[in-house]
Amino acid sequence: MVDICAEQSVTQIPVIGCEAPSFTAETTQGIINFPDDYKGKWVILFSHPADFTPVCTTEFMTFAKMAPEFKDLNCELIGLSIDSTFSHIAWLRTIKEKIKFRDMENIEINFPLIADLKMEVAKKYGMIQPTASDTKAVRAVFFIDPDSRIRALIYYPLSNGRNFDEIKRLLMAMQASDAHGIATPADWKPGEEVIVPPPASMSDANERVEKDGDGYRCEDWFMCFKKLPSGV
Repeated sequence: MVDICAEQSVTQIPVIGCEAPSFTAETTQGIINFPDDYKGKWVILFSHPADFTPVCTTEFMTFAKMAPEFKDLNCELIGLSIDSTFSHIAWLRTIKEKIKFRDMENIEINFPLIADLKMEVAKKYGMIQPTASDTKAVRAVFFIDPDSRIRALIYYPLSNGRNFDEIKRLLMAMQASDAHGIATPADWKPGEEVIVPPPASMSDANERVEKDGDGYRCEDWFMCFKKLPSGV
C-alpha cells in the first residue's frame, strides 16, 4: 500500500516571502489575470472543497458580508473550487434566494469565484491535499501583498469552517507591521500595544532600557512595547 504521507512532496505549497504564482482564470466575474489585475492591492485567495456543501456555504456568506470591510483595508477576495462556472452560478443564486445563516440572508457574492475544473490554479497553490482528497481543494487561505508576494497561509481540514475574525485580524496585523516596522504580540487587535523589534547590539539594548517611559514600555531589554498612532 502506498504511504500517501511519504509522497507528500508532490504537493507543492508556495513559500512565505516568495512571489505568488501567476494565473489566468475564468470566474463568476469574468476572466481575471493574476497578479496584473490586482497590482497595489492585498489579495486573499481562498479555496473550498465543492459547491453546494454546507460548510462552504456558511463561509461564502460570511466572506460576502465582510467584503466591504476587506475592501476598506485595500484587500480583494478571490475564491476557488474544482467546479464549473455554471455550478458556481447556480450555487451563488441559491445562496442569495434561499439560504439563511445566523443574521445573514439574501446574501449576494460579488467577488470572483474561480472555475478550476483542470485544477491548474489549485495545483500551483498546493490546494490539493492527497491525504484529504485527490479531487477536492482543502480550505486554504493565502494572503498576498501589494507586491504579489505570499505573506501568510492558513490551511483548514474539509470538515471545519474558517475563523473570519482571525483572517481579518491577521491582515490588519501584517499591514501594521509593514507600515510601522513593528511586530504584534499574541492575540493582538488594532488599538493594542505592539512589539518594538529587539535591539541588534549591546549599546542599542542599553539605550532601549534607558528609554523606558519615553514612548516605550520595556519588560526587559529584549521585550519592549509601544502604542501606535490613534486609529491603527
